[in-house]
Amino acid sequence: MHESREHLQTLTEIRSMMERSSKFLSLSGLSGVSAGVIALAGAAVVYMRLQTDVFKALSYQRLELYDDAAHQAIREFLVTVAVVVLVAALLSGTYFTVRKARNQGLSVWNSSSQRLLWALAVPLATGGIFCLGLLYYNLIWMAFPATLIFYGLALLNGSKYTVRDVESLSYCEIALGLLSLFWPGYNLLTWAVGFGVLHIVYGMAMYYKYERNTA
Repeated sequence: MHESREHLQTLTEIRSMMERSSKFLSLSGLSGVSAGVIALAGAAVVYMRLQTDVFKALSYQRLELYDDAAHQAIREFLVTVAVVVLVAALLSGTYFTVRKARNQGLSVWNSSSQRLLWALAVPLATGGIFCLGLLYYNLIWMAFPATLIFYGLALLNGSKYTVRDVESLSYCEIALGLLSLFWPGYNLLTWAVGFGVLHIVYGMAMYYKYERNTA
């Protein structure tokens, strides 16, 4: 019996070592929380700007009533907010992830993190170009669900290289993006829920599941 327990423990340790070598396990739940807070701040900025006359064009049913100058102003504003939110979220996510990896005595830049980044980069880059095309053709309302859908696909693609909890988040993002396609009057709300609320909920769940006892 004692020998069997030793064998089981050995197999468990081997499995853990193989998992650490093939998956990036240093993603911090606080990265998700910070990204969610930043996304909500960005959504709040967009919402407040919607109150101006020009940006009421984002009441999607009335977009065709506005001229090219208004569309150009909307495109520039949305791209600026999106870039600021993306950069801020990446910086905060990198900080918390690097901090967690150092606390674990692990390297952030290794073969598993490289595979994860590549798995995320392809769908995200494709989605980014696709959304720029939508903005170029003044299909502004479709850019909101498109970002959610492509982001969800990126998470789904990358989930096999990190903790499986990411897969659940990916399905939620995709479902919310598809819902947003048929709920155009509330695209900003669904965007805020997808990138803001879901990230915060996911991040807190990850933190309490994997990090609280090791912080």
